[in-house]
Amino acid sequence: MLPRRLRTTIAVAVTGLLATGCTLAGGEDPADDAATTVTLATHDSFAVPREVLEAFEQRSGIRIEQLKQGDAGALANKLVLTKANPVADVAFGVDSAFASRTLREGVFERHTPDAAGQGPQRYALDGRGADRLTAVDVGDVCVNVDREWFASHDVPEPRTFADLTRPRYRDLLVTPSPATSSPGLAFLLATIADSGEDGWRDYWRDLKANGAEVVSGWTEAYTQEFSGSSGEGPRPIVVSYASSPAAEVGDDGSPRTRALLDTCYRQVEYAGVLAGTDKPRQARQVVDFLLSREFQRTVADNMYVYPTRSDVELPEAWQEAAPLPEDPAELPSNQVDRGRGDWISQWRELYEG
Repeated sequence: MLPRRLRTTIAVAVTGLLATGCTLAGGEDPADDAATTVTLATHDSFAVPREVLEAFEQRSGIRIEQLKQGDAGALANKLVLTKANPVADVAFGVDSAFASRTLREGVFERHTPDAAGQGPQRYALDGRGADRLTAVDVGDVCVNVDREWFASHDVPEPRTFADLTRPRYRDLLVTPSPATSSPGLAFLLATIADSGEDGWRDYWRDLKANGAEVVSGWTEAYTQEFSGSSGEGPRPIVVSYASSPAAEVGDDGSPRTRALLDTCYRQVEYAGVLAGTDKPRQARQVVDFLLSREFQRTVADNMYVYPTRSDVELPEAWQEAAPLPEDPAELPSNQVDRGRGDWISQWRELYEG
């Protein structure tokens, strides 16, 4: 999710975002008094160009008020805790690691946009989730490497999870914590998918013995510790996103970093109508907007994630720098929901204890 997330300079350049609780379009409009306001709860990385949002608002007569709720995990937690008196009408950004919990708690009501058949249903959740949450974007989490660092140090780039535990890569990896970060949790899930529920603890012991550093969140890992980002940190291997190299293109047009596609974990972000909204018709229209071609065309450039609609192409630069992984790891959502708490507790004990 996401969770979205790349360099601070990119985030600053995104237009159409205002502070928490403000309307996304902003400004004063004489027609505002006649418009219906729909509150959209999101994670902090949600972004949409002003002109795209304004076109929807003018066409629909709906004003969207954004309510930021932190990362994907914090968003899901808030939706569950407030389900009896929902804080919003629509939610976007609940990702595949937390979706099952919100569905089990009855947070969302039924709605399937017409556009779901244009690709998003490829990422539909199991069971009743398929008609309550619709996939809006894909943000696969993968290990990234600083290509220039490895070339200049005459060290081959790692390719697999096993490589990260080898002595030649000692003290080179930094990852966000799975206990406090959505991409960190996705990386933990990727190692569980790779090593199995019986083997992942041994794998993390090997990572720790090999000097892997764990920090609180993605921003610290990527922008401060990673050598391939603007922060020019000391470590040339980082847990980030498959799309991250698209933000690290050099003057020659070639990406300075690479996502290791054998280490990716599929992270899908969903949107849905919150049960209990008193504006169900307008809330459904907002979800439909997030699946529209107009919005889907913006997600790569504005949130550095992949659109779920199959009829929306990626930006040309992404074709080389950030292709969508073809065979990422995945765990069934009900397995994640059942095991997530225990896995994080066990990880804390072995890595932080």
